[in-house]
Amino acid sequence: MISILGLILSLALIMYLAYKGFSTIITAPIVAIITLILTSGFNSHLMANYTEVYMVGFSSFIKNYFPLFMTGSIFAKLMEEAGYAQSIAYFVTNKLGKDKAILAVVLSGALLTYGGVSLFVVAFILYPIASMLFKQADIPKRLIPGTIALGSFTFTMTALPGSPEIQNVIPMKYFGTDTFAAPIIGLFASILMLTLGMLWLNKRAKSAKLNNEGYGNHNDVVSHANETSFPNIFISIFPIIIIFLSNLFLSKIYFANVDGRYLKEFNTTLSSVSGTWSVIISMILADVFIVLINFKKISNLKTALDKGVSNSFKPLLNSSAIVGYGSVIKSLAVFTLVQNFIFSISSNPIISEALSVNLICGLTASASGGLGISLDALANSYIQMSHTLNISPEILHRIASLSSGGLDTLPHNGAVITTLAICGLTHKESYKDIFVTSVVIPIFTTIFVVLLLSLKFI
Repeated sequence: MISILGLILSLALIMYLAYKGFSTIITAPIVAIITLILTSGFNSHLMANYTEVYMVGFSSFIKNYFPLFMTGSIFAKLMEEAGYAQSIAYFVTNKLGKDKAILAVVLSGALLTYGGVSLFVVAFILYPIASMLFKQADIPKRLIPGTIALGSFTFTMTALPGSPEIQNVIPMKYFGTDTFAAPIIGLFASILMLTLGMLWLNKRAKSAKLNNEGYGNHNDVVSHANETSFPNIFISIFPIIIIFLSNLFLSKIYFANVDGRYLKEFNTTLSSVSGTWSVIISMILADVFIVLINFKKISNLKTALDKGVSNSFKPLLNSSAIVGYGSVIKSLAVFTLVQNFIFSISSNPIISEALSVNLICGLTASASGGLGISLDALANSYIQMSHTLNISPEILHRIASLSSGGLDTLPHNGAVITTLAICGLTHKESYKDIFVTSVVIPIFTTIFVVLLLSLKFI
């Protein structure tokens, strides 16, 4: 009982500190040590747990995912420097018109994140455009964060087949799959999330219009760039096409015909790494294309590359810190009780996986960190459970990815705090719409998909 209480206090503390804006890079190891003291008492094993448990989990996440964070962050910076990201956003908004302002912002965010642009970068790109469109359409500014969240934090992050976002990449290592795993389920979930999210946001905008609320009295300091200065839309989307097609070719054709027996020397298998390799190579090809086409346009390539690399450090280290904290939690005797409780809820691995991933992502306020912790601890068990029900690894991949995008965006989530800060709004003003679009609707979608699949595999 004391151990359970200590675990609850530990989780409450790390959530509280994150909500207050403290970096998990600092707080995660401190709270991990406090957790050990609360659950096991003060003893000589504390430093051993820090260096041999916390740091092993921390470094393992960096080893597995640093290339993805780095190439993705460089891609986002190059897309920004070349003007491609802005060109895509303005093209979509202009084609749909100001009467479709909400849909325009959602689709712009979806296209950018599906192309591999970090959701943190997407918020910076979309806010000036959303601000202009919402003013013209007389839609309350308070709806902008929820709109950005729907396009960036939901279906393109976890559901849409082929997405290079880290939440769709992490499960590949555990299930030997690729980013296109269970495409029908992914497409269905994407359509459901987009439809329900748009219904909610349009309803909120309509209600505000009836109340004559308008955009609101805000002193926005944003510069609205001249769209005529942006590159051609076809050139702008070509890097995204490169990522999609090369990822599809490498994962489905090339590596499927490669003899991977040599990987025994490296203590791994081709199915465990080919999906990650496909995404890394695809991102590099897209990065090289942007550099070659814009070699003269990018004023300082070295600075842009350095900035792209440095931009990857904080989100990578934050996720690694959470995984390190999770490694300590996983080493506790009380974690076995929690694990047994999750398994006791259902012998169906789909239900158990959806529940465990969502809960841990919520407790850690990180989709990638929570997903890594959950699968590192439980993936092998789910694979064994799935054999008796004839459930494919692709389904386990898609459910894990879907489940990571729900409770992760609670108020203390870093992306939520960053988006609100960019928009100059508070949790009180705008979190309700973020909560509905990126928590309630994705969880409902996951539950709906899990129920349909469970009926099939009963």
